Amino acid sequence: MKDAEFEGKRALVTGGGRGIGRAVARLLAERGGRVAVHYRANRGEAERTLASLAGEGHILVQGDAGEPEETRRIVEETVRGLGGLDILVNNAGVYEEHRIDGAEWEEWRRAWERTVAVNLLGPAHLSYWAARRMIDAGGGRIVNVTSRGAFRGEPTAPAYGAAKAGLNALTGSLAKALAPRGIFVAAVAPGFVETDMAEPFLAGPGGEAIRAQSPLGRAAAPEEIAEVVLFLASGRCGFATGAVVDANGASHLR
Repeated sequence: MKDAEFEGKRALVTGGGRGIGRAVARLLAERGGRVAVHYRANRGEAERTLASLAGEGHILVQGDAGEPEETRRIVEETVRGLGGLDILVNNAGVYEEHRIDGAEWEEWRRAWERTVAVNLLGPAHLSYWAARRMIDAGGGRIVNVTSRGAFRGEPTAPAYGAAKAGLNALTGSLAKALAPRGIFVAAVAPGFVETDMAEPFLAGPGGEAIRAQSPLGRAAAPEEIAEVVLFLASGRCGFATGAVVDANGASHLR
């Protein structure tokens, strides 16, 4: 693999302050890319990500991906700050438990509205604005971070599973629509990853059972998922457009 594989490429990584997003941003920078690290509220973590990036010319971009009008601004600030946009990584996401047999109505409704807004509508709108730029530039790459929950079901967080399933379907639809424009679209679907979002589950009483779901006996490191994202963003296999790549440690096979 070339050390400067992403030399001259400009990437927006949503949810880049922590977890998978941080790992993706770091690898992109290590391999020559310039990165816009997006965050919603935790500027401190985003600044730590920014400070850890190799090379120069990286920027922070703040915005709520769950607010439609914010998505346009996020992309426009990225384009202004980096001078263009070649790669969009839709990684930002939220997870809230809301059992249908336990949640009160207001809790249920809020969880659905927020989860779908961030995990599905956000990537859709960001892709819309990014694609406009990429079409003008002659091409680009969009990589979506989905979840094995789209396939196996999420009984305690059904909005999460449904939104990620929608994101998988969006990936295929955009791949078909944008291929003639030179834009590649694919997704990676992880299982449990050692991130802040998963930490309460991995560190809780069910942590060992979660790790045992994989024959590897562990959760993924963020860097392992980031490597798949970078492969899809690299252009090394254009015929994989539309693919959803499982990266769940054989914890769920389909």
